[in-house]
Amino acid sequence: MTSNSVASNPIKQFSLQRLKPLAPVLGILIALLFSSILLVLSGANPLQAYQELLLGALGGPRQLTETLLKTTPILIIALGLAIAFKARVWNIGAEGQYHIGALLGGWIGLTFPTLPAILLIPLMLIAGGLGGLLWSGLAGLLHLRRGVNLIICTLMLNYIGILLVQYAARVPLRDPNGFLPESAKFVAAARLPRLGDSRLHIGVLLALILVGLAYVLLWRTTLGFRLRAVGAKLSVAEWVGIKTGRSILTALLISGTLAGLGGVIEVSATYTRLKPSISDGYGFTGILVALLGQLHPVGILVAAVLFSALEVGAQGLNVSLQIPAAVAGVLQALLVLGVLAGQAIAQREPTA
Repeated sequence: MTSNSVASNPIKQFSLQRLKPLAPVLGILIALLFSSILLVLSGANPLQAYQELLLGALGGPRQLTETLLKTTPILIIALGLAIAFKARVWNIGAEGQYHIGALLGGWIGLTFPTLPAILLIPLMLIAGGLGGLLWSGLAGLLHLRRGVNLIICTLMLNYIGILLVQYAARVPLRDPNGFLPESAKFVAAARLPRLGDSRLHIGVLLALILVGLAYVLLWRTTLGFRLRAVGAKLSVAEWVGIKTGRSILTALLISGTLAGLGGVIEVSATYTRLKPSISDGYGFTGILVALLGQLHPVGILVAAVLFSALEVGAQGLNVSLQIPAAVAGVLQALLVLGVLAGQAIAQREPTA
């Protein structure tokens, strides 16, 4: 059956429209099926493994805190990537932008330790966002002015950003009184305030606020319409007068700013100093989370919590069931593949 015949049949068209929103659910079911097979082959009881995974991630205040702490940088990065991906701007450089944001924000915290927190923390956040913006802007200019492939450019800048942080932590910003290759600990005024007596910090609340702001930007502003128009059809966007080059650069800058913001929040609140290693691959995980959340801020929030819960919960599987913690990465990959398969099934047109 052709697309015209599907369009002319309102019943089948309606069934397709109702199936598309269920693609994530279908994808999760597919992922659970293959994950269960994998666990059985590993000699584990899938139901027991899922129970331990759930308890390890959400089974108590400590577990929930760890899940939310890991969610925060992933969520912020994924929101920025979703804005870029909506415009079909393939920013693969969030990891590098995260590191540069952490570096500039951390440098502010180390250089001006006498400033009060009410000034120092905003300055660090601004510097972190600016660092990510500049790093993504460099890739954008190379792409628009010199025709450099954006995917390759942003990907390669990741390694430069990571190496710059490693160099800074080992040489110019290294604590002269310390034994490890890392900076001195940030003063209290340079650390994000905590929520009560827990390890949770205001960065968690900021991430939730950014979910709402990202939704408003994409669906309630002229800029969001332009970005979505560029992503939907580049030629049509140009025909209606949208400056596509400017829109591409804008999407990239917003994406980089949020990645840099995620970096400075993480070093300020979690690491409380600059280290050679300040990321668990958050920039790359953010790509998967953005895709799993279907580039929608609410979906990304759910996906970020899910990914973080898998990582935190998997830590206990090695102890309780002798299952390697690396199984979390396998489950995450299966989730993304399952959702993509679910989307393909939901968008497939019937042949009869």
